[in-house]
Amino acid sequence: MIPSVLFVCLGNICRSPLAEAAFREEARRLKLEVVVDSAGTGGWHVGEPPDPRAQAVARRNGVDISALRARQVKPADFRRFTHVVALDDDNLANLRRLAPADATAELSLLLDHVEGREGQPVADPYFGDDDGFDLTWTDVTVGARSLAQKLRRND
Repeated sequence: MIPSVLFVCLGNICRSPLAEAAFREEARRLKLEVVVDSAGTGGWHVGEPPDPRAQAVARRNGVDISALRARQVKPADFRRFTHVVALDDDNLANLRRLAPADATAELSLLLDHVEGREGQPVADPYFGDDDGFDLTWTDVTVGARSLAQKLRRND
């Protein structure tokens, strides 16, 4: 079975599209066959592209996320994906509430996959300055690398 990962934050315009992009790059580097997407627990930004600051940090790191569009988590996502990965505790709690009874996806925090960072959130850069997006990129890259390596070992 091909692993599949859904990254989830609140609005799907900052952290989760960056995590999706970082994970795609790491999976490509590792030649890991995987399905990847991102979504938000809230629906405020559905259909919108990632925040311009998120696009800028991704571009600075060689990744174009401009074609991504925000979407909201759906009940089917909990059966479609093998892993639903939240970017913070609030979104993880929301995912646990949203998960249908027949959910099969493994729920986790992104940084749970990084030794020594278990339980830590990826900080939400939305209300801060551009530097916050650089920190977010660093965190999602570290998390993506660890998760991809874990999935590769389990392949």
